[in-house]
Order: sequence, then C-alpha cells, then structure tokens
Amino acid sequence: MFFQNKWQQAVTLYREYPKTFWTLTLVTFIDRLGGALLFPFFALYITNRFKVGMTQVGILFAVFSFSSFVGIFLGGALTDRLGRRSMLIFSLISTSVSSVLMGLVDSFQMFILLALVVGVFNEAGGPAHQAMVADLLPEEKRAEGYGIIRVAFNLSVTIGPAIGGFLAARSYLSLFIADAVISLITAVLVYLYLPETKPAPHPDAKPESMGSTFRGYFLVFKDRLFMLFVGACMLMGFVYMNMNTTLGVYLRDTHQVPESGYGFILSLNALMVVLFQFWTTRRIQKYPPMLMMALGSAFYAIGFAMYGFVSLYVLFLLAMVIITIGEMIVSPVSQALVARLAPEDMRGRYMAVSGFSWGIPFAIGPYLAGQIMDNADQRLLWYAAGIIGVMAVSGFLMLHRLTRAASVPSEAATT
Repeated sequence: MFFQNKWQQAVTLYREYPKTFWTLTLVTFIDRLGGALLFPFFALYITNRFKVGMTQVGILFAVFSFSSFVGIFLGGALTDRLGRRSMLIFSLISTSVSSVLMGLVDSFQMFILLALVVGVFNEAGGPAHQAMVADLLPEEKRAEGYGIIRVAFNLSVTIGPAIGGFLAARSYLSLFIADAVISLITAVLVYLYLPETKPAPHPDAKPESMGSTFRGYFLVFKDRLFMLFVGACMLMGFVYMNMNTTLGVYLRDTHQVPESGYGFILSLNALMVVLFQFWTTRRIQKYPPMLMMALGSAFYAIGFAMYGFVSLYVLFLLAMVIITIGEMIVSPVSQALVARLAPEDMRGRYMAVSGFSWGIPFAIGPYLAGQIMDNADQRLLWYAAGIIGVMAVSGFLMLHRLTRAASVPSEAATT
C-alpha cells in the first residue's frame, strides 16, 4: 500500500507539469552528472597536479569567475534575443571542448590562460536554462518547478562525487573526458527533443536592435529592490562558495579526510535534496519568500561555522545536514523570486544579473579564503563564514520589511 500510494503521488506530480518541463529536467540531470564528476575535485586536482597552494587556486577561480561574468552577460542578452535553445546547445558544445583541453594542459600558467576563454563560453547557457523554467511554468508553480530541477541536479550529485572520487584516485584525466562526453550527449538531446520556449513578442512591440538589447541591462541595474536582493544573495554566496572550493582542501589538510570522505559528504548533501527538496518546497511556499531566504541563510551561517569548531567526521556530516536544510529553502525560493521580479521580455538579462550574486563570490571568495588558509589558522575561515551568513540574514529581513511596506499601499488601494 505504501509503494502504491507513492507511485500514485508520483503520477499525479508528473501530470501537474508539461512534458517539455520533464524533458528539461532529464537534460539537467544528464548534464549535471558530468559536472558532478569533476567540479567537487577541482581544487584537489589543481593543488595535486600543479603543486600550488590555495592562494593560487583562488587566483584561478577568480580568472574563471571574471571571464564567466562576460559569458553570463552575453548569454543573458542573447537568450532574450536569439532564444533559449540555441544558447543551451552552444554552451554544452563549448563545455565539452573546454573540458578536454583542461585535462590536457600541463602547466599552471597555461591553465590560467585557458580559464580566460573557458569561463566565457561555459556560462553562456546559464541564463537560458533558468529562463526556460520560467517560460514553461506559471508563477504559482515556479518555486516547485525550480525545486524539481534541483532534485534532478542533486540526484546527479548523489551519484557523481562517488564515481568521481573513484576515478580521481586513478586518473584525473578520465574525469575531464567523462564530462566532455556527457556534455556532447546532452547537446544532442537538447537539439532533438527540447523546443524553443522564448515567449512571442507583443504585437505592438517595436523590434529591438542588438545594441538596445544590451542597453536593457541598465534597466535591470536601476531596479532598486532587485539589486538589493542580489546584494543579499551575494553575501550568502560568499558563505556557500566554500562547499565546492575550500572545504575539501581544508578537511584534507587539517583533518586528514581523504577525497572519498569529502565525496561522501557532498553525496549526503545531494541525497537529502533528492529525498526532501520537493517536500520542503511545498511546505515553505505559503510563507513570505524574503523570510524564507533569511531562514535559509541562518542555516548556512550555523552549518559552515561548525566546521571551525568541530573535529569529528560525524560532526562534519551533521554540519552538512544543517547546510543542506538551508540550501533546500534558499535555492528554489531565490530562483522563483528572480522570475517574479523580471519582466517577461527581460528574463534572460535578469537571470544573468542574478548570476553575479554567485559569480562574484566565486571570483573573490576562493582567493580571500586561500589567503586565510595559507597564512593563518584555517578555522578563521569558517568563523568568517558564520559572520557573513548573519549579515545575509539581516539583509533578507530588511528586504522583507521593504516588500511588506510596498505591498500595504497597493492592498489598501484595492479595498
């Protein structure tokens, strides 16, 4: 009876969403599987292959991130102009080529030069992917829809790090090759089965030139509420970026946790999302979204700060459980908020600017964290993460008050 009820619930859930959305979900799973094999071990690979410290790794992440800004900026505008599908295919093919090149480069200087190019192309499809979800689903379904996409993403992450840790112990090059092959397979699936979802322009809308498309970013930056939201998310990003950049190296160097142990911690994070993300999203969607962002950031602050205070592996796992609870609250709510705040014809550009809230922390954060880890007590990094997490909580609470105050006049006008 239990399994029959679960099956009926799954069938009901499937029917609530269009088939194209489920195709996008499958594509997300396959694509992210390749990234999950590689990215968690990226810092470990760099320090092992090129014999450099975390400061140099931080510089490399900064190069990746700053070139990614260019890719996101171009991808957001071209997503609104050329469509979502084309940008996805372009990004997947370029990712495949760049993965092989990164695995073959044999000097750290050449790796940095390659990062300048790779970052531009790899991130071009990000705004298209997020905009496609918003295109396919009505507003009341978007938080759940982004939650389902996260389940697919984390299902791949549940499998990926475990396989990646096994491959990394034998050959890091095999990780890069596997990621390249998976990206190519995904590009073929998008081409064959995923239609364009870009909304048709309004009949009275004037044709937009390429220049005016890029000038549209000025309208995004003038959106005060949206930019304050991006700023609060940026603080949160400075905390979260440690999970896939510094945490593995910290656990290895300070607590002698091997790659397989770090991979298991990440797999725990992904498994929790797979099992509980949809359940969590359905129960928090009735609450004010900015309050939920504050709550999720509080879990981040507690979980990441714990790594500076504990030394037992079981407590490392507990810290990841706390972080994951915050992640399950924050991620779908933040993406749905961006979709809500963005005008329909500017979704790609809004999604691109929202990406800076993660891109900037990944550009600056690893370098700053590397300075701490290479020159001071490494536990200070996790104390700082807790303090910044509290600052993010305060930012979202302020935004909650602003949005509530802005809604009172409009509610009064309708009564």
